[in-house]
Amino acid sequence: MPKGYWVSAYRTISDPEKLAAYDKLAGPAVGAGGGRILSRGSRVVAHDAGIAERTILIEFDSFEQAVAAYESAAYQEALVALSDGVERDFRIVEGID
Repeated sequence: MPKGYWVSAYRTISDPEKLAAYDKLAGPAVGAGGGRILSRGSRVVAHDAGIAERTILIEFDSFEQAVAAYESAAYQEALVALSDGVERDFRIVEGID
């Protein structure tokens, strides 16, 4: 079964306090949903139209598990805390089996 991944590239961070509140809630929500953080805020080299900002990569055992974790009440609470504090490109992608 192919794994699932959350890929999140932050274009701008306009409110670091909202991001900090989100981080406090999102970490436990991701863990409860079976996610494993592979990269968070590490070094980035951007090419083409990419922006070298904060990038997060989280792995789940399946695509369905990744979607369910995003839809969970705990993660939705984290999104409320984040609200308009950032502009980001967030995707859930299926890995190759």
